[in-house]
This record gives sequence, structure tokens and C-alpha cells, in this order.
Amino acid sequence: MTNKVTIRVPASTSNLGPGFDCLGVALRVYNVVTVSRATKSKPLAPIAAKAADLFFKRIKRRRFAFSCAATEKIPRSRGLGSSATIRLGILHGLNELTRRPLDRLSIFQLCAELEGHPDNAAPSSFGGFTVARAENVQRFEVSSRLKFVLLIPDFEIQTSAARKILPARISRTDAVANARNACAITAAFAARDYEKFRGTFIDHLHQPFRARLIPFLPRVLAVAEKAGALGAFLSGSGSTICAVTLRNPRRIAAAMERTTPCKSHIVITTADNAGTQIKPQTSNLKRR
Repeated sequence: MTNKVTIRVPASTSNLGPGFDCLGVALRVYNVVTVSRATKSKPLAPIAAKAADLFFKRIKRRRFAFSCAATEKIPRSRGLGSSATIRLGILHGLNELTRRPLDRLSIFQLCAELEGHPDNAAPSSFGGFTVARAENVQRFEVSSRLKFVLLIPDFEIQTSAARKILPARISRTDAVANARNACAITAAFAARDYEKFRGTFIDHLHQPFRARLIPFLPRVLAVAEKAGALGAFLSGSGSTICAVTLRNPRRIAAAMERTTPCKSHIVITTADNAGTQIKPQTSNLKRR
């Protein structure tokens, strides 16, 4: 029996401008979560305890003692899906320790329920570019030619705070524009015709309002495109700003960083097409 398992889960950039709560891409930046059976229960962090509660409730089995630890390379509260990676790591770890009663789709659904939205859980689960619609996910491979330039400011934004400032309604014109752009992004990913991204990341649903929390957002988006990016957008609820390009990522990164008035750092990466990866381990723990 497996008593210890290590789960590697990729970061994600979500929304991609107009695809609010449905579009996302997995990125080659990772959190690693190790879940082990334990001889006695110890207090867990709330994020771990809630994931475990939902998991054992769903599989209708008696809860057992376990511990978990995370090696975190994904910065927290920066719009890169850190919380989704921790939840997925715990859910997959418990699933392995209980001999896989749930499939990957079911685990994604549990994570989306815990998150309150599916756009990070989907790419981190399945890899690539994903379109999440309720409990269903469509997935597309992403070429390594496409580079993601991440400007990560040195301040956090809580998703709950970023949602509270959104309006209850937008105009029909803005809704149509968002739907049109989200469809165009999806078509470009599906066809791998990334040049068609130009002009599609414009959003009317959340970015104009979240710019109150990140006043330099419009300037950085414009500068990234001027430097040659196919487009740029707020990653999730921020504070990370993401640009996509087929060429000259370092030039784009330098332009974005020069325009940012606060301390920040740059990560240039590509899409992860594998999603959550599982590595079972044998421990010396004996069952009693």
C-alpha cells in the first residue's frame, strides 16, 4: 500500500482578458505537495482541512490521519492559481492513498467547488489551454513556441477583494465584445494560429475595474504590445500581468518592468501540457 505520495501541480494564468472564470493556461512553474499517512491526527491548515473534508465526504469513507507539506514556487495571491495547486495536490494525494476512488475529472470538480470557480483548477489538472464550463472541460495542447512573460509585482491581491469591486451588470455591447474576443482566443488556441491573438485580449467585464487595485495595469498592457507582444492581460485577479509572444520575450519583459512603478520580478515560461503529475513513494510507516 502507498503511504506517501508527491504531487507536482502547474501554475495557471486565467481569464486571459475576456474569458472570465472559464479560460486558462497551465504554466511551467510548479508547486509540489507531499501527502503522507500519519499515526495520529495533527492540526491542518484550513485549505488542507477543507479539501480533506470534501474528499472524504464525496467518497463516503472514514477519514484517516495524514500530514501534508508543500514546496511552493508559485507566489501566493498573485493571480497564478497557487491555491488551486495546493488543493489539487491534497486531493490527488488523498486519492492515491485511498487507491484512486475518483478519476481526474472528479478531482477537478472537487477543486473547482472549493475554489468557487473552475478556470485555475482546469488547466492545473489537465494541462494546456482549457475552456471550463460548469463541470465540463475542453483542453488543447499549446506549442512551446508561445512564450508567457509574467510581470509579478511585489504585492498580493486577494481574489475575494478583487471580485467585490466588479459591477453587478455590464452593457449588452460590452458583453457581446467579451464573448467575441473569448471565442477568438479559443479558436486561435485550437488552431495553434497564435498570430490571431492580436486584439483579442481586450476585456470589459473585470480588468477595467480591477485597474483600481493596479493603477499601472493599462500602461503595462499597452507597453507590452508596443514592444511586440501578441497581447497582454491581467492574470487571474492579479497582481501578475501576463504577455504572450512568439518572439523577443526578453525585450517585452524589459519594457513591462520599466513601466511598473513598484518592485517586481519577471518570469518567462511556456505552457505545461501535462497537468498534475503523481509520484507514489514507499514510506516506512506501518499500519496498525
